Amino acid sequence: MDNMRIREILALQPEGQSLKIQGWVRTRREAKNVFFFEVNDGSCLKNLQLVVDKESHPQLASQLERMGTGASITAEGVLVSSPGAKQGSELQAHSLCVIGEAPADSYPLQKKRHSFEFLREIAHLRPRTNTFGAVARVRSSLAFAIHRFFQENGFLYVHTPIITASDAEGAGSMFQVTTLGPGKADYSEDFFGKKTHLTVSGQLEGETFATALGKIYTFGPTFRAENSNTTRHLSEFWMVEPEMAFCDIHGNMDTAEAFLKYILSYVLENCAEDMDFFNERIQLGIIESLKNVIETPFYRISYSEAVEELQKAPSDFEYPVSWGADLQSEHEKYLTETVYRGPVMVSGYPREIKAFYMKLNDDGKTVAALDVLVPRLGEIIGGSERESRLEVLEERITGAGLSKNDYWWYLDLRRYGSVPHAGFGLGFDRLVQYTSGMANIRDIIPFPRTAGSAGL
Repeated sequence: MDNMRIREILALQPEGQSLKIQGWVRTRREAKNVFFFEVNDGSCLKNLQLVVDKESHPQLASQLERMGTGASITAEGVLVSSPGAKQGSELQAHSLCVIGEAPADSYPLQKKRHSFEFLREIAHLRPRTNTFGAVARVRSSLAFAIHRFFQENGFLYVHTPIITASDAEGAGSMFQVTTLGPGKADYSEDFFGKKTHLTVSGQLEGETFATALGKIYTFGPTFRAENSNTTRHLSEFWMVEPEMAFCDIHGNMDTAEAFLKYILSYVLENCAEDMDFFNERIQLGIIESLKNVIETPFYRISYSEAVEELQKAPSDFEYPVSWGADLQSEHEKYLTETVYRGPVMVSGYPREIKAFYMKLNDDGKTVAALDVLVPRLGEIIGGSERESRLEVLEERITGAGLSKNDYWWYLDLRRYGSVPHAGFGLGFDRLVQYTSGMANIRDIIPFPRTAGSAGL
């Protein structure tokens, strides 16, 4: 008899089929000589009710005594319609085996609501809760949808290095990788013979493949040593970064919009049960909010137009609005939720507040940068058309206080067969947070890494 996942079992018509299941006990109760267990195997949000008649199966008495909350079990029985109003079907068991006990006096997860703060302290057990099981399934579905979108649209998946000697953002805040002892700074004696760090982005290396293969994407871990103790920042996070040759800022916008609509549509269709849970228990109206992004054409405005709209706002912002200042989260939410009431793409940012690799526009003051803003969150995607002119890029690197020698290979891409190219980056963890409605980004990644915290 083959094992079936509970998700598959709950979709069956209960016609007296003999089944074998494996999973963990969520709850147990006893009524006279009949035991009722809620069992879950992680395949879906719903539990399967397991019913055992002790009088009919006295040989199971020893196993029943060990089946406390949290215990792992194997059970065989017959699937029948359940008389309970909330149960479509149940498994009437005739065979039980407790694989691993969970003593009631020490098992941390009991049948009650636990705070997310408490669950972070037991990150090795929190996937067994409804919320974190749903997060894990939605996270997996979003990751699959990302790969599926790019593979269906002719992109090649490229693995860029985690250890790098380049700072893609030119802003520091990188974790150093070294084998040198304390106080030693002669990097010629270090493992790699130079100063190296954990990457903050795979973009620069990704461009080497885009300018040879046409369209590529990276999807991997990135790191930032930024001491930001907020609900939106992690020190270890995952980034999705497509790069496209022969592509300008407008093609970049088209791809970003199609990409976001695709992955959100996929998760609503394939994780309906989990999304209903988030809509009811975590953030009311989140499904409607995501459908609005999917169904609404993205407004496209310039940075200057955004500033004009913000300066007309009837109330003051915490951060003053002026041309040349970066947009803050409060500004982005005002644009998406009050002015345009939908997703917005902002392009043409001042050169001083954007990275050196972004294409300088003809006005000499702005660059072909792109931010995709959505209601509730603000920025969800950031990108640009890359600077493809060698002389201009050299000036931009020098102007940013960086060394051209450190980017010799990056400059070579402009020296030999340069083409217009563009790309964007999406923080995968922030996407999961946005999709699920979870308030803290530490609750949507299996093992959060933040300043002062690297448990498990």
